[in-house]
Amino acid sequence: MTMPRIMFGGDYNPEQWPEEVWAEDMRLMTEAGVSLVSVGIFAWSRVEPRPGEYDFDWFDRVMDNLAEAGIGASLATMTASPPPWLSRRHPEVLPERADGTRLWPGARQHYCPSSPIYREYATRLVEQVATRYANHPALRLWHVGNEYGCHVRACYCDVSAADFRRWLQERYGDIETLNAAWSTTFWSQRYADWDEIMPPRTAPTFGNPAQELDFARFSDAAIRACYLAERDILRQITPHVPVTTNFIGLAHKPIDSFRWAAEQDVVSLDSYPDPFEPWAHVAAAFGYDLVRSARSGQPWLLMEQAPSAVNWRERNAPKPPGLMRLWSWQAVAQGADAVLFFQWRQSVGGAEKFHSAMVPHGGARTRTHQEIRALGRELAGAAELAGTRVRADVAVLHDWENWWALESDAHPATLDLLETHLVHYWPLFDAGLTCDVVPPTADLAGYRLVVVPNLYLMSAATADALRRYVSAGGHLVVSFFTGIVDEHDRVHPGGYPAPLRDVLGLRIDEFWPLPEGATVELDHAGRRWTGTVWSEWLDVEGAEVVATFAAGPATHPLAAELAGRPAVTRHRYGDGVAWYLATRPEPALMRELLDRAAAEAGVAPVLPGLPDHVQAVVRHGADRAYLFLLNHGAEAVTVPVPTPAVNLLGDRERPVTEVTLPPRGVAVLRTETAG
Repeated sequence: MTMPRIMFGGDYNPEQWPEEVWAEDMRLMTEAGVSLVSVGIFAWSRVEPRPGEYDFDWFDRVMDNLAEAGIGASLATMTASPPPWLSRRHPEVLPERADGTRLWPGARQHYCPSSPIYREYATRLVEQVATRYANHPALRLWHVGNEYGCHVRACYCDVSAADFRRWLQERYGDIETLNAAWSTTFWSQRYADWDEIMPPRTAPTFGNPAQELDFARFSDAAIRACYLAERDILRQITPHVPVTTNFIGLAHKPIDSFRWAAEQDVVSLDSYPDPFEPWAHVAAAFGYDLVRSARSGQPWLLMEQAPSAVNWRERNAPKPPGLMRLWSWQAVAQGADAVLFFQWRQSVGGAEKFHSAMVPHGGARTRTHQEIRALGRELAGAAELAGTRVRADVAVLHDWENWWALESDAHPATLDLLETHLVHYWPLFDAGLTCDVVPPTADLAGYRLVVVPNLYLMSAATADALRRYVSAGGHLVVSFFTGIVDEHDRVHPGGYPAPLRDVLGLRIDEFWPLPEGATVELDHAGRRWTGTVWSEWLDVEGAEVVATFAAGPATHPLAAELAGRPAVTRHRYGDGVAWYLATRPEPALMRELLDRAAAEAGVAPVLPGLPDHVQAVVRHGADRAYLFLLNHGAEAVTVPVPTPAVNLLGDRERPVTEVTLPPRGVAVLRTETAG
């Protein structure tokens, strides 16, 4: 999918308003430079008020209004929230939690993903919508469903149980293969018949981790099947119209975005950083790198963000002047070809009435709307950015199946994978290194440095790929609790981490996790540092010891037992190098270690010597490069530019050799040679 410009707009819900407001909407959208809106997402109950009775007349007028205004429609399939009549006629479509609680209508997403009845009604509606609007001049893009897995991440009802058993039979073929994979000899869980298998409902104590892992895989597949059923109808009726569905958050645990991205024409993301969090832009950056990487660097769409405050946190902070602009340009810098918001006009009723909008309750004269207009003008003037791409020399590995397995019960310590990712990503971000976030199945040959935060679940194929990568000259950084179990959550025998022992040049005899809030002393380069979360009893088998655990005023009660033992190692393997971290080093040491690993790998920052809190990213075109500079700090800074460049957000008549960025300032610099 190729956009003609950086698209700009929001989620448009005209059904919430009388028709006399629609004309004002078109006028205000035109004045604000809106070029694309998501429309129809929650329109099912309006277009099908009773089963099989369709009323599209009002929606025809909406689509015609958009076409006349020259605004494109990202047209939803309208299936995100079933109308009340569906659950009244078919209560069996309602989802259940693990404890048997049924979830009722009154909010949204109240359907079991495995329900054939839900899918029948949903696909029937999709066929109606696609047939009616297939050749409408406003149609630009199909928006399937909405935020899949946001509220119903898994369903445990009898319908889902039957679907789970079907999925398991396809995966394993026979019951004995499943018994082996699930280690069912433990706790007398061996199954003699498929009908004995249930979803991992609420049980007396820890569930079977392999069963829970497979249920997470199944639940993702069941939700994806709903998407695919609708997507396939759209491709049959409108093969010329691209298809997307919006992911949520920097990474949404129930939905394997890498698998889903392969089934879309363009990836889109809803992003809601918290203005109260000083590091929110770093977490957002990780998510943007991930969603861009999901389709191998293809530009993506920021489908939703908030113009100011959201409504669903315990404390909802507004975006102060300039922050909405800064964060919008950050998404563009990291590969977005669209900047859209939720929503166009702020609702006066319903659960999201205090969620900010492009047109707030106060109307067009509000600060928020005026900032929206200014951003629309800037984006319209930077059309040449569309289709350009970001390149990265560093990859951070992320895997959804590992995420599901790592955060299950009965482990040496409770680990938060996204927190761990950010601990490793943040120093790379601060160093000005551009990263991709890729699955272990990705081709790693093009990356100089690969960082593996906590890849607890590791197949033999993944281990072989990492081994080949390092042997061929790659540089690898691996953190603790990696390479521990196979794809069935069964421990790799032979000493931890068995699949990577030769690459890392070490053997871990025992995990020594730290108590909550405790630290351990580290000795590195003649200086004392601290580590948190984890420690290990580690023996080197060829690796160089870079840092050791040390005795001292650490709060780890067993710290003295580890004194002098390896904490950070470096091992040459083939033509490459593999690092290992047996603890979580404090941020300054993590930065120092990753800086050294990056330098040895030949990875250079986008701009050397960047001021603190300034992000630099380059998007590459066929014969031009675009350097984005974004000041996330509270002080004005001046950044030298290596070669004279044109600032697309400034005076285009005069090339610049340096840029002064106020707090929340942005510059987009064009050079005539692609980097």
